[in-house]
Amino acid sequence: MNHRYWLAAVLLLTALSGCTTPEAQQNIPPEGTVDAAAAEDEARMPVAAPDMAEADTQAADIPSPPQDAQEFVRVQDYIPDIAVDLRYATTNNFTGTVIYAYDDAWLRYATVSKLSDAQEQLKAQGYRLCIWDAFRSAHSQQTLWETYPDGNYVANPANGYSGHTRGDTVDVTLVTLEGEGVEMPSGFDDFTALADRDYEDVSAVAGEHVALLESVMESCGFTGYEKEWWHYSDNDRAQPAPDFEPTA
Repeated sequence: MNHRYWLAAVLLLTALSGCTTPEAQQNIPPEGTVDAAAAEDEARMPVAAPDMAEADTQAADIPSPPQDAQEFVRVQDYIPDIAVDLRYATTNNFTGTVIYAYDDAWLRYATVSKLSDAQEQLKAQGYRLCIWDAFRSAHSQQTLWETYPDGNYVANPANGYSGHTRGDTVDVTLVTLEGEGVEMPSGFDDFTALADRDYEDVSAVAGEHVALLESVMESCGFTGYEKEWWHYSDNDRAQPAPDFEPTA
């Protein structure tokens, strides 16, 4: 009787051991191995692949700096995410007429390099630069003077070249990262006291915005004009370029 029980136990153990072959037993991973491998694969995957690809593409599209830092360049080529709204390329300016035929902003490369630094600082705080005016030809400057001969706001060509005609001066404002305008002390070419750099007569919000713009621009090597909060000149002045005319 005991012999039959012993034989039955042996047969049962043999059957159970046959449910898993030696090869299958070798293929069963140790406990926790599958989760660890999956976590490692996930860690190797880029977190934001589309954004990384976009950034790489944008960087690849930026041309190499010119050998001469005083060469004129198209600003958007070196600062692709800068906003451009050249008022004198449209009738949306105080003259009500188109002053020049091109709608791209042009400046000396040395000035663009500083402007790029300002753009990066502002982006870190949720803003971007918007250019209202950049290089302005001698002919365009003459047209402005004839339209509004007030030396407080328009440089008289008879007294020398405007900073805009040197290509080292820019009129800028702030916009959001999405390109929406923000509250500033005044509009462009406002010839009232609101345009000067005494911000006590503007709203708190406008004062904060313009103070931020001024702080960043000055830290990047620009000096503002006291009667126009939007006007900044490169501290390293360039020579006038009376014969340069951007392509349309």
